Amino acid sequence: MSLTSCKKIETNKVELQIAVNEEQFQKAVNQAYKKNVGKIALPGFRKGKAPKAMIEKMYGKDFFYEDAVNIVYPQAYEEAVAEGNLEPVDRADVSDLHFAEGQGFTFKAVVTVKPEVEIANYKGIKVEKNIETIMAADVNAELDRMRERNARLISVEGRAAKLNDTAIINFEGFVDGVAFEGGKGENHPLLLGSGQFIPGFEDQIVGKKIGEEFDVNVTFPEEYHAENLAGKAAVFKVTINALQTKELPDLDDEFVKDVSEFDTVAELKKDVKERLQKAKDEAARQEAEGAMIDVLIENMKAEIPQVMVENKTDDLFNDFAYRLQSQGLGLDMYLQYTGMEPNAFRDSFKASAERQVKVRLALEKIAELEKVQVSEEEMDAEFKRLAEVYGIEEARIKNLIPAKDVKKDLEVNKAIDIVRENADIKEKKIKKTAAKSKKAEAEEAGEENK
Repeated sequence: MSLTSCKKIETNKVELQIAVNEEQFQKAVNQAYKKNVGKIALPGFRKGKAPKAMIEKMYGKDFFYEDAVNIVYPQAYEEAVAEGNLEPVDRADVSDLHFAEGQGFTFKAVVTVKPEVEIANYKGIKVEKNIETIMAADVNAELDRMRERNARLISVEGRAAKLNDTAIINFEGFVDGVAFEGGKGENHPLLLGSGQFIPGFEDQIVGKKIGEEFDVNVTFPEEYHAENLAGKAAVFKVTINALQTKELPDLDDEFVKDVSEFDTVAELKKDVKERLQKAKDEAARQEAEGAMIDVLIENMKAEIPQVMVENKTDDLFNDFAYRLQSQGLGLDMYLQYTGMEPNAFRDSFKASAERQVKVRLALEKIAELEKVQVSEEEMDAEFKRLAEVYGIEEARIKNLIPAKDVKKDLEVNKAIDIVRENADIKEKKIKKTAAKSKKAEAEEAGEENK
């Protein structure tokens, strides 16, 4: 193979003229013959035993050419790309295929390549990092959520329904005096105030008592999913069979032992505070790093081929679909639930895809400028990590993922480390203004006095 010409024909597009010599081509022709001879029958020869020369005499000299080209093309193209020091971002557009007796063949490949990138001021990027201290009110709120998750429903007697009660109801809906499909239920648990039913339905149950039969008058929203009911006035015949209310467990040592690995309320509070603080600190770190990346993108110049954004959009879309499938939910079902069209849903990934492409290009350029090096030990460690992540043997991972891609990923990781280590990050304390309970205020006052 030889690269006879490599020229830029437009922004991010390069035209390659590639020649495959006769020796390489004839080797591919022989491979094509061996691949196909078993399917060929000629008079006077058993099927699969016809000589190559006889087949070419009967069907033409170029009978095996197409398969031969397909055999030799990948290696010829890859060698040409390597010789031209190019990084393609899409499949090549191949044309002008010419054969010359005894001279092999030539072809033209037009390929879209990574853009030229300029990056400035990637060191000393100024960003703010919000620092928020977890206080007693935050801890108490999390403990309340734990109590909510472990609450039990108890029956209510002798009073009318209130918001946040669960009403066990029978109901049947009518439009213009006629019952409609899907409008009937028995012993249905309805949390009053949850918004589970049509607007206005739950409000009209509040104040009613067990055993009471009454009408609920509502109007279906104009955008209601059932077109035959959208915008229509309806009457529901309702009976309350029972009322239940949520009873929260006491926050004591026994509760703590039931829901955690700890023995006392004090131990649980300490753990909750530490976990919340860790989560808050991590969120602050990610937010600051996101702001840093925004500046990095602003400081980069590149004419990015649209195909790079489209390919990354497809990657994100397909990855999402794969994760849905792993959770037992197909993409078609998900789109049905969300009411989105497939193309519109795919396009929803485009903004994220464009950002990721820009970030990657910027970091690759920084790695180049900083002459980032990756050692064999680092490569081995990364292959080992990937094998553990995917749960397959390290040798197989090395066959599945090209070493150059792993090396590039490690270089990018080192580049972001360089940007992060050289950033000018100012910490900014966030003051909380939310109202606190007297208990929380007392606890926080105690913390400040320690």
